[in-house]
Amino acid sequence: MWARLCAISGCVLMLLSGGALITGQLLMARYAGAVQNKDLLGGRAAKVSDIMGPLNILLVGIDPRNDEQTPLSDSIIIVHVPAAMDQAYLFSIPRDLVVDIPPFDKTGFRGGRSKINAAMGYGSSLGNGKHDPAQGFELLAQTVQRLTGIRQFDAGAIVNFGGFKKIVDAMGGVTLTVDQHVKSEHLQPDGKPRPRYARCADNSCAHPYYGPQAEYRPGTYHLAGWQALDYVRQRYGLPNGDYDRQRHQQQFIKAMAQQALSRDVVTNPVTLDRVLKAAGGALTFDGKGHSVVDWGFALKNIRSANMVLIKLPGKSLYEGGDYLGEGLDPSATDFFAAVTRDSLATFLFEHPEYFSNNA
Repeated sequence: MWARLCAISGCVLMLLSGGALITGQLLMARYAGAVQNKDLLGGRAAKVSDIMGPLNILLVGIDPRNDEQTPLSDSIIIVHVPAAMDQAYLFSIPRDLVVDIPPFDKTGFRGGRSKINAAMGYGSSLGNGKHDPAQGFELLAQTVQRLTGIRQFDAGAIVNFGGFKKIVDAMGGVTLTVDQHVKSEHLQPDGKPRPRYARCADNSCAHPYYGPQAEYRPGTYHLAGWQALDYVRQRYGLPNGDYDRQRHQQQFIKAMAQQALSRDVVTNPVTLDRVLKAAGGALTFDGKGHSVVDWGFALKNIRSANMVLIKLPGKSLYEGGDYLGEGLDPSATDFFAAVTRDSLATFLFEHPEYFSNNA
């Protein structure tokens, strides 16, 4: 039981990126190989004997796409673990944040200023009409490093949003507190896709769907996978747009971690088996020479109660009425400096406005 609880609690952060819940040494050996391990961060570092803090982990969520479609990073979350390895600070980078994207020799991209979610696309081309999200992740990581001042990430993961749904369903759903009224842009109340206007077949419409919408009203609910995923993907119609969506995604991550450690999952080997299989297909992971299991034990002291959700203040940028993207508040420079100095606790004490509401 100790090994089971230790491994499960330690793998929470890997679950956040679609990683593995592991029970006992046999399940570790069986399922560690189910996760796709790739060099996401470029130039794999030599494995060291221990994983020690402070640590910075880059998690990126993408929609399921085939290799002929350009991947876009719809969700970008950084997990900062301080030197004591007893907490996890989570903050999101707005997908429409306007940034400088560095040159990337592998694709011949010369660099330029654009929305940050385009970086993965600029870095993903294989030159034959095919795209590799793992290669694109490398350029995205370099872009985020340039933005934040983080010298290098200690681990990185690409999460398939469709895989998230399967993980939640394998756990039997997730209990989540909805903090504001949200209407789905994409789904009907029964979870089926909303019909699409014929005139929008060329993807030229900002809102191509019509008909009844799934709705999520304030309160605490036990959601199925499709409901949880649908809720955390919405931004249209929300007062703060993508900033509200970022908060919902962070809340979902914390709720998922709590659900993963519940007795319904921990003590049920059948449920664990389903979760492990779903997780393996959802995650592409780079632990810089360490496996998901290694990371699980290194982070074994972090539980959902030790996860601090952070919001980065920002605002939309316009020019002549045209939306350009998002820009962060100047104070974000000091926040990023605190991340690199491993002094977030002090920064947050002095800047309580950075705590995410309804965390």
